[in-house]
Amino acid sequence: MKQKAYARAGVDIDLGNAVKSALPQMLQATHRPEVLGKVGGFGGLFALDVRKYREPILVSSVDGVGTKLKLAFALDQHDTIGQDLVNHCVNDIAVLGAEPLFFLDYLGTGKLEPRVFNDIIKGFVQACAENGCALIGGETAQMPGFYQPGEYDVSGTIVGVVEKSRMLDGKAIRSGDAVIGLASSGLHTNGYSLARTIFFDQMKLKPESYVPGLRNTIGRELLKVHVSYGRLIQKLLGKFNWGQASGLSRKSSGKPMGRRDACPTIKGLAHITGGGFVDNIPRVLPGNCDVVIRKGSWQMLPIFQLIQAKGGVPNDELYQVFNMGIGMVIIVAADKAPAVMKYIGAQKHQAWLIGQVVQGRGETKIL
Repeated sequence: MKQKAYARAGVDIDLGNAVKSALPQMLQATHRPEVLGKVGGFGGLFALDVRKYREPILVSSVDGVGTKLKLAFALDQHDTIGQDLVNHCVNDIAVLGAEPLFFLDYLGTGKLEPRVFNDIIKGFVQACAENGCALIGGETAQMPGFYQPGEYDVSGTIVGVVEKSRMLDGKAIRSGDAVIGLASSGLHTNGYSLARTIFFDQMKLKPESYVPGLRNTIGRELLKVHVSYGRLIQKLLGKFNWGQASGLSRKSSGKPMGRRDACPTIKGLAHITGGGFVDNIPRVLPGNCDVVIRKGSWQMLPIFQLIQAKGGVPNDELYQVFNMGIGMVIIVAADKAPAVMKYIGAQKHQAWLIGQVVQGRGETKIL
């Protein structure tokens, strides 16, 4: 059969259709009862059950995974990138107390490779299913000549919901509150341009180089999946702020949905992404409070010890570029910190008391 003109130009519509034909079955694992229609429509449909809320607030976020993709290309490993993207987006809306509802993805590439496409989608599906988030649509763009051979880019949009009275806005944060740090798995999805410069340009490592201190190759260490804290945060808020396990349904609540606790246990959350501690924590602080982070108060992962020892980067900058082993910060009432820490441990997450809130001007101080 003669190849179509568009395919000769580099865009194979028939291949795209064939590759995407398996999507409905793959996406079934992420299905929620609110999802309407079928995969492949012009728009994804989601019927929010407004009966569960008094004042529902939709929370959205869009992101990518940056130059972490360069590691996926180098190692030809693409099944974790989708997980990274979904988990990152889930964390971004979780800091407001939002439950993820649905996710949409974008994949742009020069030439569509079925195996790579399927691996990326499997990552999206796995993370969406783990987070209780429906994958309701996306876009795959074939753009020959736009990307280097074997390369692609991905981005995603997430939409969640939170009851207005339960939204975390940081206004209850006061001097004396405790700061808890949740362990990360590694770099997550930030700081890779600097990390690649340190490891591959300065240290002359290859992605497949085994590093004894890591007990891993540098490539696989850098590809570790970005942790999702979404389910943990919902449980924490349900137990300590809302007084119930699930948190969102009016029927299961002992309190009216519009009620806001005068002094909540959990007062603010910060996802430690691009900007590290220095730029992310102030996003949730009142203007009259600082957060003091105490270095050495948590067990720093070997990957960050290596960056610190070999990178030649000033210490202050490290805490503005990398998460340094802390993927999420929780600001809590000091007297409730031990109970919150105990509960986090029971949920199989590692956490440390890493600092406190003091009077200030809305800044992070690393001591």
